[in-house]
Amino acid sequence: MATTRQVLQILESYQKARITFSQTVAELSNNAQNVEILHTAGVLELLRPLLIDSIPTIQQTSALGLGRLANWSEDMAEEVVSHHLLVQLVFSLKNQNRYSKKASASVLRSVAKHNAELAQAVVESGALEDLVSCLEEFDPSVKEVGATAVGNVAKHNVKLARAVVDAGAVPLLVLCVQEPELILKRAALAALADIAKHAPELAQLVVDAGTVPFIAPLVVHIDAKIKRQVCLCLGQIARHTVDLAEVLLAAELFPKLFLCLKDIDHQVRRQAAIVVREVAKHTPQMAQFIVSTGGVAALVDNCAECLGNDRLPAIMALGYIAAFDESLSTTIIQSNGVKPLVDALTNEQEDHIQSASAWSLGQVGRHSPVHSLAVAEAGVLPQLVTRLLAETSSEDLRSKCKRALKAIIEHLTHIPALDSLLQGPPLPIETLKYVIAQLAKVLPNDPEGRTKFVTSGGLEKLLQMNFGPDPEMKSLVDGVNASYPKEVVQYYDPGYEEILLQKLTGAKPGK
Repeated sequence: MATTRQVLQILESYQKARITFSQTVAELSNNAQNVEILHTAGVLELLRPLLIDSIPTIQQTSALGLGRLANWSEDMAEEVVSHHLLVQLVFSLKNQNRYSKKASASVLRSVAKHNAELAQAVVESGALEDLVSCLEEFDPSVKEVGATAVGNVAKHNVKLARAVVDAGAVPLLVLCVQEPELILKRAALAALADIAKHAPELAQLVVDAGTVPFIAPLVVHIDAKIKRQVCLCLGQIARHTVDLAEVLLAAELFPKLFLCLKDIDHQVRRQAAIVVREVAKHTPQMAQFIVSTGGVAALVDNCAECLGNDRLPAIMALGYIAAFDESLSTTIIQSNGVKPLVDALTNEQEDHIQSASAWSLGQVGRHSPVHSLAVAEAGVLPQLVTRLLAETSSEDLRSKCKRALKAIIEHLTHIPALDSLLQGPPLPIETLKYVIAQLAKVLPNDPEGRTKFVTSGGLEKLLQMNFGPDPEMKSLVDGVNASYPKEVVQYYDPGYEEILLQKLTGAKPGK
């Protein structure tokens, strides 16, 4: 018969084995190479009873390993759901032990991050209210895990974000932003951004909770990750409506935000430019406010100093500002804003960046002859033509280039610039019509231009073009010819040599 000591020893050995097993699984789960092996070995089934073990340490280490496994892949997260482990995690989440709460919340955070279906499963398990309650814990690390978890739920779609709001997360997240711990601030700011991004109504609820006055001063925070998340959140708020963008202006965000456009952290620069873009796009008054507070110079420097996708928000912001009126476009020209836009169009490899640059240049040059000339003198036109004709260009890039050329050409009165288009690579017939129509419009009032157009060979090139039976093109060419004496037009007409020979030989036409 076993003694009491022997029985207790068996139980103690079992307890030690459970502790060793849960700790080892947690350590192995740190390495992605072990995930499939553990899964194939049925580790989820073995961890299931340990999640509600009587020993808190075993509960916590088991949940820690499970969270790491679910974090690695969507498939593992789906396995956690299909094995009905969420119910046990929610049960542990209600535990008063903050270590158990943190461990269980970390698993739910990992599950929810992958896709909307998994996040919905977390909500349906009844975990959301308990995750929100983590935001009220004394321990900052529990708050941080809870903030990240609700953010991972909210980020997928409007329905899930609304569920997070209805659970009362927003006011608590705003309180978390005011805590001194940096990691908690970052998590709360990211969650608020994930809520605000989906719809104006949700962004308004974030604003109504008093978010902006607390986070706007953080744009000059010493921590780069804080500044990234602040700018991300502000950009998600401003993007929806004029009223929401005005909240940022009222918070005295500008011109402090422009310091972020020169930050050493490239993500801070990018996110700050996004905020400027989202504010500038709404109204001429907002664009003017950005200009008057020194925003154009900061955007131009940002566009010139950044490369790739990091310069895209500044490119778009300059285009939005230039689009509203002549004076704003003039400010961009005077701030040397055309040069970095041309550089992006010329040297960037990604089509979407080139498309944005072409669009912005079209907005700068579309207002008047002065604006179109400034753009043309920067060498924009041949670059637009090159990308319009390139077989490798996307349909969007070609469309943007075509529209930019049209906008610039329709105001261009500089004959050499128009002539260069005519004598360059063969243009699509639609673009060529814009060039010839503008020549017909400008030449009658520009004697010097008429001379240059002849001596450069432009008139000869035009008359040599064969447009077939197109009555519109014939009318446009006749409009150009009308600017010159009949003898000049005849001299450069391809058939004029035959007419002269006929006169000399006395032969009838066609003989």
